[in-house]
Amino acid sequence: MISASNITLAYGKRILFKDVNIQFIPGNCYGLIGANGTGKSTFLKILSGDIEPDKGEVTMGHRERLAVLQQDQFAFDEETVFNTVIMGHAKLYKVMAEREAIYAKADFSEEDGIRSAELEGEFAEMNGYEAEAEAAVLLNGLGILEELRSRKMKELESGDKVRVLLAQALFGNPGVLLLDEPTNHLDLKSIAWLEEFLGRFQNTVIVVSHDRHFLNQVCTHIADIDFGKIKVYVGNYDFWYQASQLHLRQKQEANEKATDKADELKEFIRRFSSNASKAKQATSRKKLLEKLTLEDIPRSSRKYPYVVFKPERPCGDVILEIKGLSKSIGGVPVLTDINLNVRRGDNIAFVGVNSQAKTTLFQILTGELMPDSGSFRWGVTITPTYFPKDSNTYFDNDLNLVEWLCQYSPPAEGESFARGFLGRMLFSGEEALKKTRVLSGGERVRCMLSRMMLTGANALIMDEPTNHLDLESITALNNGLIAFPEVVLFSSHDREFVSTVANRIVEITPGGIIDRIMGFEEYLEDEEIARERDELFQGRQVAAL
Repeated sequence: MISASNITLAYGKRILFKDVNIQFIPGNCYGLIGANGTGKSTFLKILSGDIEPDKGEVTMGHRERLAVLQQDQFAFDEETVFNTVIMGHAKLYKVMAEREAIYAKADFSEEDGIRSAELEGEFAEMNGYEAEAEAAVLLNGLGILEELRSRKMKELESGDKVRVLLAQALFGNPGVLLLDEPTNHLDLKSIAWLEEFLGRFQNTVIVVSHDRHFLNQVCTHIADIDFGKIKVYVGNYDFWYQASQLHLRQKQEANEKATDKADELKEFIRRFSSNASKAKQATSRKKLLEKLTLEDIPRSSRKYPYVVFKPERPCGDVILEIKGLSKSIGGVPVLTDINLNVRRGDNIAFVGVNSQAKTTLFQILTGELMPDSGSFRWGVTITPTYFPKDSNTYFDNDLNLVEWLCQYSPPAEGESFARGFLGRMLFSGEEALKKTRVLSGGERVRCMLSRMMLTGANALIMDEPTNHLDLESITALNNGLIAFPEVVLFSSHDREFVSTVANRIVEITPGGIIDRIMGFEEYLEDEEIARERDELFQGRQVAAL
């Protein structure tokens, strides 16, 4: 168990938390949610002891161990993958290191024998003999191949490092587990494994995530940060959303009834206050009116950007034809003989384990890369626009946001138009004059979405657009794409996002593509597709021999 008492934290005049009291009970998984800037990650750091609050304290159960998903990918670069995982249990790792050092001695003294016996007892008490097997299970579930486990962390790619750090946090059955965006860089198979793991986990979990499906699968409670307070709701994210909306409607209805009653009383007082026969009743109603108070509905800190894509013209009959497209990067085949016809009304989700394959395909379709072989053709009526996974080059300048957006605005429009548009995307007032170099990841995404909306395109190409966005912005983007009447080609690790937008699934495998006109949930449950995927993979292995 872990609890926070009277936690207060402010940065200057900005108050993040004020007298927060909350208790997290073992056996429960708490989804910590709130708009960007409300302090989700900061609160996790307060719980972990990385940040000291201005007031209040954090307490844990006796002898309970707390584990945190580390965010610094370079902190363990000189350690092996296996050692990095074990280091999640610092006390066990220290015992292991001392134990191995003693046994490695050429001359084993009597004192060494006594100390080794003590260490063996501590080692057994902390389940040290199962450590290697447990680490292997975690790494296997998170998709880290066996041949990588003896390598140093600096030899791994960024996505694999994140997986190892997640295994580190999960290792050793911690009493309290703090996870900040644990599904980042995970494929659907690894996310499903993590959902099952957390479903079996008996201790306390507190997780920050923008993945709505993940929150629905793992959370027993939602801890909602708003107005510097944290309120706990029983149930998963969908239950919280419905409950919070119901609560808001009830308060609004109660206020409307109170307002109607007040208006009725005011009218009676106005009409009869000068009438002697009605004066007593008017006075009575005046006293009643004075007692009648309207409960203020606090304006939520949650803000939803305005995400609406308006195509200037509908798509014609020919959208996109891809024939025999192949591409290798660094001598490694990424796309092999891709053939695909995109039809009107298609919302295609490109899925598959290899995210580079999807990114490479989008880069070819937008002219950023040339294919090694094959061809593609956009229809004459098609105007595509692209949301890249990496948008750094768009912001490598000294422009402010108004100047930046004016680059993409219609020539006849000026600064006021850009400011109005930025306001709808949550950049109002002085925020619109921020320099592009200092934007956060979520702010950059909103800018890129603004750029796309200004094009009037009828074919949207989006590579992981939900990365870095808060739940409110994801919801706005989700609704914007559902309402878009033309063609969308996209990739995303957000299962809820894919399930609600896509009507066609194209999976890129090492042996070719699987193409189905169906929803994502149906696609995942189709056993015939699973067999086809295995056959394509086996065929690729045979071809490589």
